[in-house]
Amino acid sequence: MSSTLFRTKRVEQSIKDTEEPEHALRKSLSALDLTVFGVGVVIGTGIFVLTGTAAKNTAGPAVALSFVVAGVVCALAALCYAEFASTVPVAGSAYTFSYASLGEFPAWIIGWDLVLELALGTAVVAVGWSGYIHSLLDNAGWQLPEALSGRDGAHGFGFDILAAGLVLVLTAILVLGMKLSARVTSVVVAIKVAVVLVVIVAGAFFIKGDNYKPFIPKAQSVEAGGNLKAPLIQLMFGWAPSNFGVMGIFTAASVVFFAFIGFDVVATAAEETRNPQRDVPRGILGSLIICTTLYVAVAVVVTGMQKYSSLSIDAPLADAFKATGHPWFAGLISFGAAIGLTTVCMILLLGQARVFFAMSRDGLLPRFFSHVHPRFRTPYRPTILLGVVIAIVSGFTSLSELAELVNIGTLFAFIVVAIGVVILRRSRPDLPRSFRTPLVPALPIVSVLASLWLMLNLPAETWLRFAIWMAIGFLVYYFYGRTHSRLGLQQAAEARESAAPPSGNAS
Repeated sequence: MSSTLFRTKRVEQSIKDTEEPEHALRKSLSALDLTVFGVGVVIGTGIFVLTGTAAKNTAGPAVALSFVVAGVVCALAALCYAEFASTVPVAGSAYTFSYASLGEFPAWIIGWDLVLELALGTAVVAVGWSGYIHSLLDNAGWQLPEALSGRDGAHGFGFDILAAGLVLVLTAILVLGMKLSARVTSVVVAIKVAVVLVVIVAGAFFIKGDNYKPFIPKAQSVEAGGNLKAPLIQLMFGWAPSNFGVMGIFTAASVVFFAFIGFDVVATAAEETRNPQRDVPRGILGSLIICTTLYVAVAVVVTGMQKYSSLSIDAPLADAFKATGHPWFAGLISFGAAIGLTTVCMILLLGQARVFFAMSRDGLLPRFFSHVHPRFRTPYRPTILLGVVIAIVSGFTSLSELAELVNIGTLFAFIVVAIGVVILRRSRPDLPRSFRTPLVPALPIVSVLASLWLMLNLPAETWLRFAIWMAIGFLVYYFYGRTHSRLGLQQAAEARESAAPPSGNAS
């Protein structure tokens, strides 16, 4: 059984599978396309919403340092992702990397984890986008019927038609081709980054030095006791729960980490990149550097414009400009947020479809979903299936309490990828690596510890939900994936051939 769980798929075989005509994706992306994808998915909810939440509740003006901490954790993981993506340029991201280094069952678990992470992330972002559109419509004096405004705004039955409609439109775009997706993303990202730069430049003129005092507010005890909403690390060690102070910076980092989710989606597009060995590392690291710089700049500006204790939770950037007597910028920011969340939603859906496609191509999920469109060369079956499911989920559910599952799932993937880099270096030192993670094994070990630290700062209830999802995943693998694995069936056939007596022997 253990040999079955940890059988690895050779890198050469993974690459060979991508050459089968009916399972081959079209290679059309460049380093610029990948960087745009990365920026498009990372700049979203975090920069427009989480800045105020983290500053007001846990870090104060030091939230800028929280973004730095989260960015460093992502950078450590990005260096590991870059080596894997350039060595194994196959769709599936952490799932494919794990299959080549840790084995089939760990690969299944991380793939199962990514399916939840990306699906939930897509639905949450779609609902957030709908909220901004409703706000813009309200400003214009237009309102949708309550029954079409989502569950929270309806009496009895409610369906968020905007959130569901967005997901379905993006699903159609993804089916039509990656290059079209890249062009749409490029236009939207240009608008979004322009809005962010306007916020930074314009907001810099309204900064007051007194708003930064104190930069790291004194720690304040809060009541949590044995509450599962308290960070797990506090419950483990019996620490008195507190906000602000130095620990508040790390707690805020685990919250704003949601703002960085998605840069690893760049790795899922490796198979559709013309020169993955060169362009994927550039796309991953380039997008992360750009986004971290913008995040820190926005955090510094918004906490300088308005006292952290007065920042709003729902729309901190827009309300900060209102507080300084410039409400015109609020509408611009809401427009930028709505535009920005469009690309976040699309790229998360893109990444999930690629992971699902890779798992089905390996037989761990039904092979029906591993066929590409004969004309567009996209994984249209999993894209349509997941798009419809997510549209329904986002239409009926706010998902606000489940959003932290996205964080823990991503951090878990970071840990697996970092461990996989070390193992593959030892098991396959012969593999050509156009990009090599520096300081192995020290840097991957630091990456594991940093990701684990942020995981421990998430609420205990998030860990409980994550454990339940992983248990369900084990059952699905045991009853389906284990027996339908292409690698397992191939090894079984080879074993039968070697055990069979040679034919043609004279008696």
